[in-house]
Amino acid sequence: MKVTILGCYAATPRSLTNPSAQVLEIKNDMLLIDCGEGTQVQLRKNKIKFARIKHIFISHLHGDHFFGLPGLIATFHLLGREAPLHIYGPKGIKEAILLLLKLGDTYTNYPLLFHELESNKPECILETNHIKVTTIPLIHRVYTNGFLIEEQQGERKLLVHLAEEANIHQAYYSKLKQGKDVENEDGVLIDHTTVTLPAPPPKSYAYCSDTFYNEAILPIIKKATVLYHESTFLDAHVHLTEKTKHSTAKQAAIIAKKAEVSHLILGHYSTRYTDISAFKEEAETIFSPVLLGDDGKVFEF
Repeated sequence: MKVTILGCYAATPRSLTNPSAQVLEIKNDMLLIDCGEGTQVQLRKNKIKFARIKHIFISHLHGDHFFGLPGLIATFHLLGREAPLHIYGPKGIKEAILLLLKLGDTYTNYPLLFHELESNKPECILETNHIKVTTIPLIHRVYTNGFLIEEQQGERKLLVHLAEEANIHQAYYSKLKQGKDVENEDGVLIDHTTVTLPAPPPKSYAYCSDTFYNEAILPIIKKATVLYHESTFLDAHVHLTEKTKHSTAKQAAIIAKKAEVSHLILGHYSTRYTDISAFKEEAETIFSPVLLGDDGKVFEF
């Protein structure tokens, strides 16, 4: 599982920082999560192939999370894209995007498929043989979702030399990897656990931005491999969280600790701060390990 941070700063773009966007590579799928201004430039800087992006997830309709989407859709058109593009986001995103395309007399030469969200409860919005994506209802000034992306359970690992010693025909190897017992060439039933190893535990990635401190998400993200949680403010400005419906680094760490996640990535820093290292220091008083998201950073798990 690989996370590439394209942008992770709050509000306005700056010459050296970008608003929210990141790419998650999981089980050979490449997902774009949020799409602030400058996203397609950041994709090029990080040498990410546009054509591999089949699904885009937009957390909410604040500009720093989706203003880059119309431009990216238009660029896909200019590049001659033919593969369908699925966009998941709050109700209204389809109207906003199609209006811009209409006013610009621009229409895509590929299927543009919108999946509009309006539920205040967690719901599965994508499931394939490889991954499952569930919404994480968040508390913000507008309707907002995070996203929990989970690997599906993989096949068991076949120990070929043991299967051969057990006189099992190759035609049954696939069933063994699926966790099924099979008969060998002598008609003896072979327990699959004697010739295979369990699959690695599925990894999961929980993306939570933007949100007020909200313990209601704990059951959804419980024991996630990685939690990305917004940390707009340091503790000195905790009084601003109620009005803005954002969180502090310490609050993100409390969520990580209570959810028993394995790793915490911080991001969505207010641009009032000139040094983001303090976010890590404050969070680590509560939880460890803490990773600082920053534009261009890549994390592999």
